[in-house]
Amino acid sequence: MTSTQQHTLKYAALAVWIALSIPQAKADLSVGSVYGQAPTGSSISIKNLDTGLKRELTVDAKGRFVFSQLPTGRYQLSGNGQTLDLSVVIGTGTPVNLNQDNAERIAVFGSRINRIDTSSVEASTVFSAEQLANLPIGRDVSDVALLAPGTVRGDSGFGKLASFGGASVAENGYYINGFDVTNARTFLTYARVPFDAIGEQEVKTGGFGAEYGRALGGVINIATKKGTNEWQFDSSAVWTPSTLTASGKDVVSRSGTAGARDYYSAYRSADESEQLSVSVGGGGALIEDKLFVYALVEGKRDSSDVYSVDRSTATENSSPNYLAKFDWYITDNHILELTGISNKEETDYELYLNPDDQYYTGHHGTPRTQYTQHDGGTIYIAKYTGHLSENFTVSALYGKLDQDSAYITPDPLPGDECPLVDVYDQDTDDVIDVGCWNNINVRSLDFGPDNDQREAIRLSAEWRLDNHTLRFGFDDETFTSRIAGAEYSGGVFYRRYTPVDFDDSWNGEDVAAGAHVVRKRTRTSPSGNYEVQNRAFYIEDSFYLTDDLMLYAGLRNESFDNLNADGESFVDASDMLAPRLGFVWDVNGDASAKLYANAGRYYIPIAANTNVRASNWQYVTTEYYLYDGQVDPLTQAPLQLGQQLGDTLTSGRNISPDPATVASADLEPMLQDELIIGYQRELTDQWTGGVSLILREVKNGVDDYCGRQAFVDFAADQGYDDFDPDTLATCIILNPGRDLQMDMDVAGDGNLQRVTVPNSYLQLDEYKRSYKALELSFERSKTDGWYLQGSYVLAKSSGNSEGLVNSWLESESPGLTNDFDHKVYVDGTDGDLSNDRRHTFKVFGGYDLTDELEVNANLLVQSGRPVSCFGYAPFPVDDPEYEVFERYAASTLYCRNAEGEQVLTHRGQFGRTPWTYTVDLGLSYRPEWAKGLTLQASVFNLLNSSQVTEYDEKGDLTLEDSGQNPNFLNDLNYQSPRSVRLTARYSF
Repeated sequence: MTSTQQHTLKYAALAVWIALSIPQAKADLSVGSVYGQAPTGSSISIKNLDTGLKRELTVDAKGRFVFSQLPTGRYQLSGNGQTLDLSVVIGTGTPVNLNQDNAERIAVFGSRINRIDTSSVEASTVFSAEQLANLPIGRDVSDVALLAPGTVRGDSGFGKLASFGGASVAENGYYINGFDVTNARTFLTYARVPFDAIGEQEVKTGGFGAEYGRALGGVINIATKKGTNEWQFDSSAVWTPSTLTASGKDVVSRSGTAGARDYYSAYRSADESEQLSVSVGGGGALIEDKLFVYALVEGKRDSSDVYSVDRSTATENSSPNYLAKFDWYITDNHILELTGISNKEETDYELYLNPDDQYYTGHHGTPRTQYTQHDGGTIYIAKYTGHLSENFTVSALYGKLDQDSAYITPDPLPGDECPLVDVYDQDTDDVIDVGCWNNINVRSLDFGPDNDQREAIRLSAEWRLDNHTLRFGFDDETFTSRIAGAEYSGGVFYRRYTPVDFDDSWNGEDVAAGAHVVRKRTRTSPSGNYEVQNRAFYIEDSFYLTDDLMLYAGLRNESFDNLNADGESFVDASDMLAPRLGFVWDVNGDASAKLYANAGRYYIPIAANTNVRASNWQYVTTEYYLYDGQVDPLTQAPLQLGQQLGDTLTSGRNISPDPATVASADLEPMLQDELIIGYQRELTDQWTGGVSLILREVKNGVDDYCGRQAFVDFAADQGYDDFDPDTLATCIILNPGRDLQMDMDVAGDGNLQRVTVPNSYLQLDEYKRSYKALELSFERSKTDGWYLQGSYVLAKSSGNSEGLVNSWLESESPGLTNDFDHKVYVDGTDGDLSNDRRHTFKVFGGYDLTDELEVNANLLVQSGRPVSCFGYAPFPVDDPEYEVFERYAASTLYCRNAEGEQVLTHRGQFGRTPWTYTVDLGLSYRPEWAKGLTLQASVFNLLNSSQVTEYDEKGDLTLEDSGQNPNFLNDLNYQSPRSVRLTARYSF
């Protein structure tokens, strides 16, 4: 048995011992609760109207009762001579009062609107399956999350992801039926569930309890549909036709023409896409009141045609997805849930090349390459809940996720045996791709598909004791990423240089005028399995100081461990304490108003992609040759290499770096402190409103540093003259702004020794990010045929780093962003961050026009994002750092002005993008003559608004060119054009 397995068993055994030796009422990740007041000693019962689940308890000496860990659904509560119908929703407590003097109010109130949850200090919003079906929103959980206050859409380069409370889009957590399905390699994707299988979605925007961790932004929590005693089936067809989608907006480049046409920096007008989804789902009781099943199968046919300068791509995806959920009520007090999901995706790609000298045709040219990209996989979740007494509940969850990561077949692609070839024009500095260029990198063929797996166990217990509700537990997860090594297509990359009419020097050797020179470069990296091991203990207590004032205290102990492909740990952070404190005051004592506050510390682990990038290796060789100018007509590669010019140059390494050299020895994971103060109350019988103040600040950031000269200067000042900077890891993970403890071969004798490199050599500022917001929210429950919900948020997100990802670079490498790779990448970065949207106003709701017609709408009004100027690192060619950073994209704030001078700018110096206004409208028709049938039409961006959402922020044209990019501040992206979605549903 490995040490990891021993630790897992030890912690699991400890958690079970705690749970069984100590006999709360808060809802956890996938269930809800009902709590309230009734006469002391009276008997209260609750029954699920759909499954027959029944529980009874006796009201305690304080006149309180709690039904915890209830499956979501419709319930009937009975006690003190009263009967009340109510709903239990995911992650939420439903308050009731069965004392006689409140009976009349409850009878009216309980049937009309949701009560204010005075048992929780969290900030969350819950959306039902009915809302998801009726509202004109995208069919993705991130689209739903964007309805909640405090969320904004992240950069389009990351897809549809939401930014919560100023955090980057890579800092959220995603759960299905209590199991974390976030992709721990990049934090940018998550395992998906068929949209029509979602029963409820909770969006947590802040104030998470101690049971939650590993997220600094928000938490999206999904409960899938489940079977009931009544067999019910639903079918749907959802179609977004390309013919009803407005054309995208092109952007004419300022830099020239393509043939006889304008050159476009963005060409979208000819693009088309179409989505069709057909699903059938249903369930019921295999054994009445005991065993239930729900299953759904979704078929689809999604296609797209995307055109660019001289090539185009067609895609088609017809992959079916599945879900099955079983609920076994062994007894009313013991429940077993099993969930299985298949979300495999196979997308067929066909690449085309236009005929010579034909540009922007909007038609497919000659077929060039065909392949299929494979994503997704399977999810299995098992959960047990046991109510061992009226006041003591335990639960255990096991989950396993297995997802392929964008591997393609056939592997290798036809043409991958062709080398990469481009031509460098020495007169104009232009680089033109020629030859094959089917795929820049070719995977190692002796290694299976890239794959991500997560295996997790969560044990928890709840114990209600007098005025205290205790909750405690343990979770352990191991995430494994399988990554294949790679090399250039054909194993080599040739760059041919056009001859010049003067004598020249190449790699230290003189070359006559008119000579043909070619650079030959190879690059290799290894395959490997990379693990991230995360563990946590938590305990929390909700303590009623008075009948109306609840105090909350929680503590979470986090441990993160990142391992390289050899199984050696290079980042091991243990026993990180994350306290949570808060209170809730039921102002009127009847759940009609609450004042609440919470303060907490949150950690996020280091992504598995960092394991790969930091502990992997890459070895590059570069050679220069003369050749006779003759090339292969197909590949455009030189037919025969002649004299080699100078020595072979190498960079990188061909062995894994020592783990002690990869990261700071005292590295602390990224953490954020948060404070929320809020007030929520009923305004009338139908309206509720709320206001909250949110303050967030990153206290400790993590990123990498890739410079070399700082270490050379440090070694020289310590009296070491033989230090070789090539012995360093490519980049070193650290806490920016702090002294760096690491192992270095500082003496150049092959022996590592622990040194402390003061930050005065690195010259990095501390990692800074803060978020301040004032949120106003309102809700009118559906009465008299209409409902409305919305929010206004005044927010400011500022600092010197957006977070785990950088929206400008759009790189899927969380924690490795360029932001702190060298001092020059930090200069000028203090300012408003990319996700800073100062004003956001959201309103959505619905109105019954008739008994058969319902209209739903969604309005978003939002201010723009900051605009900056990005340029190349300002190192002269003879600076030792030039060679390190010459391959970097333009990502510093040193930019060339209109005169071509490279000057330091600051973040957000060039204003903001315009305000955007988006109206989405939906119409639902439920004909009386066809019971169960619903026909819907949803129009997105009804007014076809096309405001700029992103400008071209690249200030420098190229690394070598001294001129300003002519497209700087030119339009780049716009709002998505108007589209229409048609839906037919039938329930029976």
